[in-house]
Parts: sequence; C-alpha cells; structure tokens
Amino acid sequence: MDALASLMDGFAVALTWQNLGLALLGCFLGTIIGAMPGLGPSNGVAILIPVAFTLGLPATPAIILLTSVYYGAMYGGRISSILLNIPGDEPAMMTTLDGYPMARQGKAGEALALSGVASFVGAFFATWGLVFLAPLLVKVALLFGPAEYFALFLLAFATLGGIASRNQAKAAIAAAIGLGIAMIGVDGQTGVPRFTFDNVHLFDGIDFLVAIVGLFALSEVFIFLEHRGEGEGAGKAKTDLGRITVPLKTLKETSGTMTRGTIIGFIAGVLPGAGASLGSFVAYTLEKRFVDRKGTFGKGDPRGVAAPEAGNNAAAGGALVPMLALGVPGSGTTAVLLAMLLALNITPGPLLFQSNPDVVWGLIAALFIGNIMLLALNIPMVGVFVRVLQVPPRILMPAVAMISAVGIYGISGSSFDLLVMVGFGVLGWVLRKLDVPLVPIILGVLLGNMMEANLRRALTISNGDWSILWSSPLTIGLWFVAIVGFVLPMVAGRFFRVSRHHTAAEEGADPD
Repeated sequence: MDALASLMDGFAVALTWQNLGLALLGCFLGTIIGAMPGLGPSNGVAILIPVAFTLGLPATPAIILLTSVYYGAMYGGRISSILLNIPGDEPAMMTTLDGYPMARQGKAGEALALSGVASFVGAFFATWGLVFLAPLLVKVALLFGPAEYFALFLLAFATLGGIASRNQAKAAIAAAIGLGIAMIGVDGQTGVPRFTFDNVHLFDGIDFLVAIVGLFALSEVFIFLEHRGEGEGAGKAKTDLGRITVPLKTLKETSGTMTRGTIIGFIAGVLPGAGASLGSFVAYTLEKRFVDRKGTFGKGDPRGVAAPEAGNNAAAGGALVPMLALGVPGSGTTAVLLAMLLALNITPGPLLFQSNPDVVWGLIAALFIGNIMLLALNIPMVGVFVRVLQVPPRILMPAVAMISAVGIYGISGSSFDLLVMVGFGVLGWVLRKLDVPLVPIILGVLLGNMMEANLRRALTISNGDWSILWSSPLTIGLWFVAIVGFVLPMVAGRFFRVSRHHTAAEEGADPD
C-alpha cells in the first residue's frame, strides 16, 4: 500500500501542464526517432540530453522528457519494421517477420494498430512491475556494503552483452576503454592528476554527457558521411495503410500472446544486460513454438506482431528497475538515462526513493501517462509518422550534429568540450566499424569512479585484505552470476545468434 500511496504522490507531481506537455513532446519525438532506421532509443535520448539542459529544465521535468522519448522510441521502432522491413533498432527486428507480410497483404494499418496495442500492454504492465518490484529491490540493496557494490558493478560489466553478445572479448575491451576514460582527472583520494597530460581542461575528468553525445549521436553522422548519403530512399514506405484499427476478434486471439510476451519481456529487462532484444526474441520464439500449430508465423500472423512488441516494450520498463533501485543500468538506453540523472546530481540507488521521492515517483507516474499518450498518438497519427520515413538523411543528420554541438556548448560553455565531443564521435565511428559495442564504454565512464571508490573503501575496511571482496554470501552470489553471465554467451551465444538468424531467414527477413 505504501507503493500505491507514493504513486498517488507521483501523479500529483506529474499532472502539471509543464510535465504533461513535456511527456507529450517526448512521446512524439521518441516515436519519430524510433521510426527512423538506425537511430533507436539510445541515440534518441543521447541527442535530446543537451536539449533538456539548454532549456534549463529542473530534474523531474527533464527526466520525464527523456523517459518519454525512451518509451516513444520503443513504440516507433515498429513503423519502419512493418512498412519497410527495416527494423528501427535491434529489438524491433522480430516484428519484421510477420509485420511486413501483413503490410504486403494490405493490412499495414491493422499491423501498426495491433503493434501499438501490444506495446501499450507490455509497457503498461511493466510499469506496474516497476512500482512494486523496485521498492522491494531497494530493501535488498540496503544490505550492500562497499564489497557488494563493487561485485554488483562488476556484474553489470560482465552481463552487459547478455546472451546475444557477438564477441565477449570486444565487450571486455570496450569496458576497459570506458574504465580508462573514467580514470582521467585528479584522483579524488590522493589529489594526483591521472592521464591529464598537463591539460587543465582534463583535471575535472571527461564529462560523461560529452562522451555519450559524441559516441552515439556524432558517430551516426560520421557513418552517414562515410556512405555519402547512400540509402536515402527511405521514402519507399507503403502509404496505403488500409484500416488503422484492430478487429475485436484479433484482439481476443492475441490477448494471451500479449500477456506471455509481457511477462517474458519484463523478466528479460530486469536482468542486467539482457535488455529488449532478448525479450523480443524469446517472446517471439516461444510463442511460435507453442501456439503456431498451422505454420502461419512468418506469413502475416498477428500473434507474430503482438509477441515481440509486448516483449520489447515490457523489457524497456523492466530495465528501469535495476537502474532506479540499484544504480545499475539494465540496458544501453538506461545507461544514458543514468548519465542524465548523475548530471542532475541525483544518484540512483537505494536512497533515491528516500532522498528524491518526487523525482522517482513523478517519473513512474509519467510513464503511465506517457503510455496512454502513445496509444492515443500512434493510432490516429500513424499517417504522420509514416511521412517521417520520407525525410532524407541529408537533412536529418546535419540537424543531429547542430543539436549536439549547440546543446553541449550550452551545458559547459567550453569550446574544448566540443573538440572532445568530436573526438568521441570519431572514436565511436571507428569502434562501430570494428563492431566493438559502445554501451560498455559508457558504462565504464559512468560507473568507473564509483567502482574504484567502493574498491578502495572495501580494502580500507579490511586493512588491504582482498578476500573481503568475496567474504559474504551476497558477494559470492554476485561473483558467481557475473562469471556465469560472462562465460555463458561464449557457450550459448553462438546457438542464440544462429537460431535468431535462422528464424529470420526462415521467415524471409533480413536478420541484420
């Protein structure tokens, strides 16, 4: 009951004209960003972080805006998947398998409406899971000491790639790069400059917002420049949508599918590193295995649209649970949101629900409101979002670069930070060319200092005895899960990737 009372207080915070307007704006912009192939929620949130600071928004409105963008981008990813057979991001890949065949059968509007309803169901019930699970997780987190937090941060690094990791060695290299970047600046304990090269601008370290915007947003611009605008034919979207409603019979047939997809997706989201991609894939695969008795999946079966959409949107809500309760992001996008909270001097973790209840419960209430807004926006305005697919990248990418530069300069007022942002953009472009994941770098930049501080604190308590790091049942459990999470993708990841690509090829869709 305490959670429900706190949620009512959250609605009192969220139900202001400013916050409602920001939630609506975030949902609209997020849907547009999600619909653009290649951008996705991580890039969308990274691009708009400077905007939130430029507007001078307080903590609660700023985080409401960005989480609305996050949820909106998860919704929007289905538009290009269904109309173009091009996933807006990786979690939307499974939607192409049955969504695009429905569009070719003249049921594009029905597929879009059904995916909107499934997304709403997944996100809505995942938000209820956040309401009840996050406070319980906070009580567990109060048992954590420095050694437990160090093991928890290590767990986040070890499991970040999840089952779908393509190369654990590259993920480890990316994490090491992130930790190395976090070490730049004056050592907080000894006062000794580290890796500053006598440059006064580096004494305060690297601003993680500069790193995030450079790695995600500017690297996308550099990739566009590399290809010299190839692939601008995004305007080939099917505009004959047909009826943009879901028949009642179809809703009844897919209700069980949405329920199962929501449960699977939420569990995948709560697990650090699993994320929406795993939730979407597992929801679709299990649904096909257990209910596809006539072999209709991959040929335009509505259940093949409902399952992955409920799964990936439920995972988006589930990923907020470890971020808010433990300060450990459950996905790449929540890592970006974590950076935003830290920049606002708000530290996610066990004390967040006590020290900043207005922020956390206002955010959760705004998620409920945003879900309703998204459902109301995505069905009647689907024609508008389809037209967004016709915007050529040669117009979109300069706008991304301009927003990034103006926003970062507005935050710091330093031209040096602009050069650092460009440097991170080049680094992100190179790493993406080498297929090195960017999220572990961001996680290293965000958590590196806290990880080091907890390690030093634990060793101080034990007088330099390293065994304190595995001296309690909780730390042993965290180390065990971390080791399993790092080793398991090497054993099962190949099977997972082969199965996913096989499923996509079997249904006639491009797995990439």
